[in-house]
Amino acid sequence: MAFLIPFAAYLLGSIPFGLLLAKLFGGMDVRKVGSGNIGATNVARVVGPLAGTLTLVFDTAKGAAAVWLAGRFTNESATWMMMAAIAVLLGHCFPIWIRFRGGKGVATALGVFLALCPLAAVVALLLFLLCVAYWRFVSLGSIAAAAAMPLLIYFLWAPRHAPPIIIDGGTLGIALLVIYKHDGNLQRLVEGTEPRFSFGTKKDGE
Repeated sequence: MAFLIPFAAYLLGSIPFGLLLAKLFGGMDVRKVGSGNIGATNVARVVGPLAGTLTLVFDTAKGAAAVWLAGRFTNESATWMMMAAIAVLLGHCFPIWIRFRGGKGVATALGVFLALCPLAAVVALLLFLLCVAYWRFVSLGSIAAAAAMPLLIYFLWAPRHAPPIIIDGGTLGIALLVIYKHDGNLQRLVEGTEPRFSFGTKKDGE
């Protein structure tokens, strides 16, 4: 039954919590306001901090749950856990229920790595928070954390042990996907037109 893990993980990842919570708390389709993204940043900006925080929590939880469940059913197989990690992220970024137009994967990736390597995830989260606190660009913090994750996983996987190749390769793939989903943000950062994050603004690229 292990071959069902990626499919189950994809379906779990494709649950659009941001869209559902925005409708619950604000009665609106978050895809039609702000940046149009269903992630926590846009939900927080256009609906409010509570909805945004809950979106962050649920999107993170589904990433962690997919990897944890894969580990439980496969005796902690690194291969199946990483396959679940990639599948749940693909589900979030390209959900079948809303025409494959999902979020950018930051919170879900955080959940994935909290399950795979908590120390690396915490360091990446700290890097994200430092970037956002100093520059106030959520997108920059997300890109920096994603770019750093392959190295963090390699050095922090386990004392004096490098991670399996599947973990290294999967982490690199996840990092590249998250950065790819921020292509528009990267262009605006280079051009100097990327808006800084604050609640209640009308524009935000994240």
